[in-house]
Amino acid sequence: MAVGQAAFLEMAGGTDVAADDPEAIGATLRVLRKSRGLTLQEVATALGRSVGWLSQIERGVSEPAIRDLRKMAAFFNLPVGFFFANHAASEEERGWIVRASARRPLGNNEEGLVEELLSPDIGGSFELVRSVFMPGAALPEASQRETEEAGYVVSGTLDLEIAGEWFTLEPGDSFRFRNEPFRWRNAGAEPVVVIWAIAPPIY
Repeated sequence: MAVGQAAFLEMAGGTDVAADDPEAIGATLRVLRKSRGLTLQEVATALGRSVGWLSQIERGVSEPAIRDLRKMAAFFNLPVGFFFANHAASEEERGWIVRASARRPLGNNEEGLVEELLSPDIGGSFELVRSVFMPGAALPEASQRETEEAGYVVSGTLDLEIAGEWFTLEPGDSFRFRNEPFRWRNAGAEPVVVIWAIAPPIY
């Protein structure tokens, strides 16, 4: 668990605890919204809040309560700790360096897949992700998204289907595809570690 996430989860039982870095959280929320092509009105409606309130959050003027962060995380299919994990970075390193202990968790804990954001934030033209595929895990149906993606297999053996054709990737192998349906599976007995680049960011 990333530094900062554990502390957040400890206090998550309270509903009126405000975030400790509203400007950073607001910027993250704005990038998440724009990356999905959503308007302020659409997100505000989903959160049960006003457009004015959401605008203030995105600009770092107001601080979201824990109950609001829970709703944001659920709406964007992210763990709540995503909004806090990068706070461990010092002022000198923030935006440039990501320490191993401060990586942001990604996704909604899909069974068999553990992901962490290696990029300092999601505001760039691409994102770098560390994906760990557990033994026996598989994506049952092909996924297709408007992205260009590439990856490097660090360890383990990953089966990757691109545009209907299966490939078996060993440590040291790499791949790239663009706007094509894909799915994966780990048929081996060991976890597979892949460094995955996605442009534009989707998380």
